Amino acid sequence: MKNNIIKISQPYLMVMPALILIVGIFVGGIFLGFIQSFGYFPLIGLDELTFKYYIEVLTSPTFLKSLGFSLYISFAQAFLSSVLGIFLAIGIVTTIKKDSIINGIYKIPIMIPHTVVALLVFIQLTQSGWLARLLFNFHIIKDMSSFPALVFDQMGIGVVFAYVFKGLPFITLIVIDIVREGYNKYVKVASNLGANKWQVLRHIIFPLTLPSALSGFIILFAYSFGSFEIPYLLGSSTPKALPVEAYIQYNSIDLLDRPKAMVINMIIAFGAFILVSIYQKLYSSLKVKMPGGAL
Repeated sequence: MKNNIIKISQPYLMVMPALILIVGIFVGGIFLGFIQSFGYFPLIGLDELTFKYYIEVLTSPTFLKSLGFSLYISFAQAFLSSVLGIFLAIGIVTTIKKDSIINGIYKIPIMIPHTVVALLVFIQLTQSGWLARLLFNFHIIKDMSSFPALVFDQMGIGVVFAYVFKGLPFITLIVIDIVREGYNKYVKVASNLGANKWQVLRHIIFPLTLPSALSGFIILFAYSFGSFEIPYLLGSSTPKALPVEAYIQYNSIDLLDRPKAMVINMIIAFGAFILVSIYQKLYSSLKVKMPGGAL
């Protein structure tokens, strides 16, 4: 009995030192950020806890614009990725064989780092990019300055496009097996009974994919809400995404701005915590039992 316990616990004991280090750094960083957000930063002479920095940040027009911009980007890209991901999964299932090499091409963007995606979007969508050059060479636009500003724009089109490029295949990956099983076991029967394509989508495919798509939506929303690289590289000078605004405050030459950066970071962390809680509730309340035991 004792030997069995040792064998079972041995893998956990082996990873324990690394786990303690990782958790310690994470928890320690959160704790330091938390107390600094309340103005406790003895290194620069701040040694009293106060809500002053929370009040200043939450009532700042710059912060409110950044918050709205981050929420807009996060929702837009997560919604577009979820909807387009479902339709891409349907297209793959209905037109491409399961063992075809093309069936794996859509997964490639998942493996590309976000910084590389930002570079690709910059090369494609700037007014001097290849798309503007192509339209100019075909005399569709008079000059490249006529090409719409899709990068560094206040609408965040380039940022949303970059996130959709990464998020669309992610949603497709998590729903494609559900779509394939739905078509194999339900759609053929529904079609034989006279259901049209819209009825198949509305009453079969969408209900089956809803739990997984909602879970993916929340994951994409949470990631982009706290992500720094793409808004920093492709975003406009104003408004800025929350992580970019926190970065600017943190690197301010005035160290008294450091608590404000920590306030923004705590707000981002709190938002992520809320989204994780929503994700857990959705997973438990919206999960659908598929035939054959798959969820």
